[in-house]
Amino acid sequence: MASRNAGQLQVAVVGGGIVGLITALGLLKRNIPVKIYEQASSFREIGAGVAFTANAMRCMALIDPVIVDAVNAVATQNGQEGAPPNDYLRYHDGYHWDPNDIEGSDDKLLGLLYSGYKGFQGCHRASLLDELVKYVPSHAVEFRKRYTACKDRGPNEKLLLEFSDGTTAEADLVIGCDGIKSKIRQLVLGPENPASYPGFSHKVAYRALIPMERVEPVIGAFKCYNQHMHTGPRAHILHFPVSAGKLLNFVAFARAPEDWPLGDPNGVRNMTRPATRDEVAAAFRGWGPTVTNLIALLPDRLDKWAIFDTYDHPAPTFVRGRVCLAGDAAHASAPHHGAGAGIGVEDALALCALLERAAATLAGDPGAEAAGVVAAALQTYDAVRPPRSRWLVQSSREVCDIYEWVHPATGEDFDKCLAEIKARSHRLWYFDIEGMLEELRGGYESRVPSAGGLGAGVGVGEGAKGKMEQGAAVENVAVGIAT
Repeated sequence: MASRNAGQLQVAVVGGGIVGLITALGLLKRNIPVKIYEQASSFREIGAGVAFTANAMRCMALIDPVIVDAVNAVATQNGQEGAPPNDYLRYHDGYHWDPNDIEGSDDKLLGLLYSGYKGFQGCHRASLLDELVKYVPSHAVEFRKRYTACKDRGPNEKLLLEFSDGTTAEADLVIGCDGIKSKIRQLVLGPENPASYPGFSHKVAYRALIPMERVEPVIGAFKCYNQHMHTGPRAHILHFPVSAGKLLNFVAFARAPEDWPLGDPNGVRNMTRPATRDEVAAAFRGWGPTVTNLIALLPDRLDKWAIFDTYDHPAPTFVRGRVCLAGDAAHASAPHHGAGAGIGVEDALALCALLERAAATLAGDPGAEAAGVVAAALQTYDAVRPPRSRWLVQSSREVCDIYEWVHPATGEDFDKCLAEIKARSHRLWYFDIEGMLEELRGGYESRVPSAGGLGAGVGVGEGAKGKMEQGAAVENVAVGIAT
């Protein structure tokens, strides 16, 4: 058998969203050939704003420093231009107010949560994707490739991917980054398994991007350029600046007791519906002037997004043979912690570290079977990543109830609410990245004994080390709320 090298481990990434691109960039950084298969005719992202924790940014630096550069190129810091960053998340009572004392009662500050230096930086999703794409070579992506099937032809053959246009492709492993509507999840779990499909959380989000010149005269500069959450009974509003402070990312969450049928479960496409400003106003009728004045700035027509997640039927595994899931394809969560993308970045780092080891094993042992080594790497991933991801899905539902004063442990006592929000946020923000990497190393070596002499490195280049050193003085915390 001919000697192997890293170039003989071919990876297919299905889905060209943020997590798919970050995963591919990390593999390319490690000289592991990868091809992204995207069903659209170009890269595109849905949604408006996204934010990453400082912990996620550290993961990005370890994956490839250019990812940090991409985020920084489009990020908008929390705070007014020319002023130091505002490092606090703000929670306000958007509901109670006294018409006889509007200034003294409307939108009362309930609490602050320190998020670390530059802990909150919002990005427009499409802008971030555009920056990431600049670093992806053209040979590493194919568009108009709608995945239909994947065939395992045995341990001595590569996997065969089939696409709706009749073409095929081969790979040693497949990473499903195809989001909440994932077809790869159906492959991993089975089309009859309810965990293959997302469930409706009975929450909807009304989203809009409002020009900042319209907002500032209404709510003032401070509220425009700093993240605010306006809490209240069974609903809440979040807003923060994006696009270099030119736009206000606005999202209003409200309850939706009726079902949201998706029709064909194999064609999950109906997660948005047209809505009107009047519908949003009705959902927040009786709230304080700050909230109602913000809603008045919305366009006459906007989209209502159903919040789907994997809460009701979490995936029992993220792996089947040489196929795995990452990001929303594995653990789609409601957006109320603002950590879904960040947890997907952690997935990407885990996969890059493991596949770098797998490639090194194959290069150093001409007799090693590629299918077995890849399977061992993915089994290790499946042993380490799911517990944290499943907790995020559960906590994202629960923290929404806290924001909306209906969680049984906190109710309308905002001191209790803030304490619970802080505890949950810190569990996300203070994640032990190095501990995860060590657990991955040990798990892989236990499954592939010949890998024990490969060393403990995870392929952190000099650029990444520099990024890490620059951030050493920065507290490893950041925003837990974004959408």
